[in-house]
Amino acid sequence: MGGHNEQPNIAIVKSIIAYVSEKVDQGIDESLIKHVTDRKGHDRRYGIDPTKIKEELGWEPETMFAEGIRKTIDWYLENRQWMEHVTSGSYQHYYQEMYANR
Repeated sequence: MGGHNEQPNIAIVKSIIAYVSEKVDQGIDESLIKHVTDRKGHDRRYGIDPTKIKEELGWEPETMFAEGIRKTIDWYLENRQWMEHVTSGSYQHYYQEMYANR
């Protein structure tokens, strides 16, 4: 669902890195960004129009992107055990298969 906050993907990545670097002391910075060859049809941004959901269901975003991404990051940092579980084993195998040769 859109929220009238369209941003380029790289801007979103940089905002995530900036916030995470404030929250953890582990050398988190933009040097972690790894540019890969774009896949066919790759998008540089996602422009999602929320008009239909507003008109049909009356839904409007209550949280803007900056606040929402901070809340999301905080949740992941507060639930590290869950993160460790989903980023190991079969999940890790999937990621390696999908992204190893990019």
